[in-house]
Amino acid sequence: MNGVDLFLLGRTLMKIGEEALPTEGIGEQPASARTVLIVVSDVRGHPGSAVGEIAARTGLPQSAVSAAVARLREADAVITEPDPRDRRRLLIRPAPQISDRVGQVRATSIDAALAKALDTTDPQRVAEVTTLLEELARHLTPQALTRLRDTA
Repeated sequence: MNGVDLFLLGRTLMKIGEEALPTEGIGEQPASARTVLIVVSDVRGHPGSAVGEIAARTGLPQSAVSAAVARLREADAVITEPDPRDRRRLLIRPAPQISDRVGQVRATSIDAALAKALDTTDPQRVAEVTTLLEELARHLTPQALTRLRDTA
């Protein structure tokens, strides 16, 4: 596998993940699911960050981060509080409790989206690929991105 193959695999996995996310009942959203998930990952790794800091780390525009934070706040997935050093800035932290929406998203299976992507109706094949993905996820955690960025 080379860098291009890995990049394309990552993109394919992101699209399958987006397909697996439940969307019923949330209506039109100003921030894409991908952007929201990038922000969630960053906030988990850097609780107490401001929008500008998240934008700098993720490479997303500040407006996209702000829209994602607003969406996450509506879903009770994050809390915001004024920065005590600069009351104009908001600091973002993961919510201490898992909201109903976050619980629903985390509980949703990837099986249907994965079966569609694999073009199969064989539950055993889907389970095999899911096991491989779980193994990969154990090795390549969000902290791997932090290590990768720290060396760049």
